[in-house]
Amino acid sequence: METFTKLVITIVVVVVVRYGWKILNWVWLKPKKLEKWLRNEGYNGNSYKLLFGDMIELATMVKEGRSKPMSIITHDITSYALPFDHHIITKYGEKSFIWLGPNPRMYIRDPELIKEILLRPDEFQKPHPEPFRDSIVGGLLVAEGHKWTKHRKIITPAFNLQNLKIMFSAIGSSCNDMVHEWELLTAKTGSADVDVWPYIDNLAGDVISRTAFGSNYEEGKKIFGIQKEQIDLIFQMLFILHLPGRRFIPTKANKKFEENRVELQTVLRGIIDKKKKAIKLGEASHCDDLLGILLESNSKEIEEDGVGMSMEDVIEECKLFYIAGSETTSNLIVYTMVCLSLHQEWQIKARDEILQVFGTGELDFEGLKNLKILTMILNEVLRLYTPVIMITRATDKETKLGNMKIPPGVQLSLAMIHVHHDCEIWGDDATEFKPDRFSEGVINATRGKGSSPFFPFSSGPRVCIGQNFAITEAKVAIALILQRFSFELSPSYQHSPFPVFTMPPQFGAHLILHKIS
Repeated sequence: METFTKLVITIVVVVVVRYGWKILNWVWLKPKKLEKWLRNEGYNGNSYKLLFGDMIELATMVKEGRSKPMSIITHDITSYALPFDHHIITKYGEKSFIWLGPNPRMYIRDPELIKEILLRPDEFQKPHPEPFRDSIVGGLLVAEGHKWTKHRKIITPAFNLQNLKIMFSAIGSSCNDMVHEWELLTAKTGSADVDVWPYIDNLAGDVISRTAFGSNYEEGKKIFGIQKEQIDLIFQMLFILHLPGRRFIPTKANKKFEENRVELQTVLRGIIDKKKKAIKLGEASHCDDLLGILLESNSKEIEEDGVGMSMEDVIEECKLFYIAGSETTSNLIVYTMVCLSLHQEWQIKARDEILQVFGTGELDFEGLKNLKILTMILNEVLRLYTPVIMITRATDKETKLGNMKIPPGVQLSLAMIHVHHDCEIWGDDATEFKPDRFSEGVINATRGKGSSPFFPFSSGPRVCIGQNFAITEAKVAIALILQRFSFELSPSYQHSPFPVFTMPPQFGAHLILHKIS
């Protein structure tokens, strides 16, 4: 008995020592070792604080930033959109880092290094886990290696040019519905003060609902609402987001988040099952929406290779359709309207071009490529109000980048918004709205200062698969709006581009719409 007791005690001691050492290494020894490496490489930042790192200060500044709009209306938005990052970079310089819990994240602002990182996705992968991202989306956005290659192959047909043409009418229908609502608002007096953001936000959700789920789009819109709520809940949990076991902490927000996650899975599974059944019975076509095209492509892959996407994989891709497809496009449309309100000369130029190409009649897909001025405007809006303001990468082994050998455990924050506002790259007018900088295309936009570091949809092999879809929807929406309305900022407009998943206007976009007779 005594021998057995000693054995048990020995085992307990070994287990405690083993796991105690792992915990100590995770929360203190490894972070301090990485901090020493960062400082030796010339990077500066706050000293590591046990377990939390910079999270308390970051969450406090984000909460304060979300509470008020910008004090002036300007396109120089980096200090407002990223208050903590701006604070650290201002304090420590361009070569700086922050702590997300025990994980250091260094800023990369050199466009050439950013391009190199994005061209080497197998070496510089997305951090796993990444609490904010993983709580909202999955699918192609987070997949790596062979899984990403297979999923990309299966999904690509859904976004080819031919299918984009097929979905053009659905995009037009949603945009026309929104414009008609505005016509009703302006019917009596010819003008109205309108917060256009809820309409544009709903438009993007409606478009993705129609194009992704076809006849099931009303059910699909439930997904849009749930995901919006999930993003709000994430911000409520920002203080605890990077803590281990966060989802088990018994807060009201955590409980609601888990309930929504289960409901989202249930709704999507029902839509997918219904679509499969309709196709099998010949009641629906494979090619009338993104889900049908995805299921057909997946079936072909299973026939050819024996392995395709599981039901869970399809659900994750459908979630991504919504959050990436709607958020990116709605942001682009609303900030285009804001910029054209501030810069009336470009609103007039864009409208004249649209009327020259289409008149006051219906739009057609082929005519969109003739909207050169509108393309320049959209590129400038994407530069100033880039949908994804930061891209994060990490390494799982020592990896060479430039003249550095980056150890595993250090995350890289690719500061897209800083690059897009960099005066050394774009000129002294980098924070001004000047679409004509894109008059000779994206490549020549930096006026002889090298190839354009323009990353609104990322770059490299993992460039956004839906970028042509987003641009098409934005062109259709803006063209239809400009055919029927002129607009200006309302006195109640508050400039508030603040990042959530992308960068929506958190206090809306109040404009005065004037109906064009």
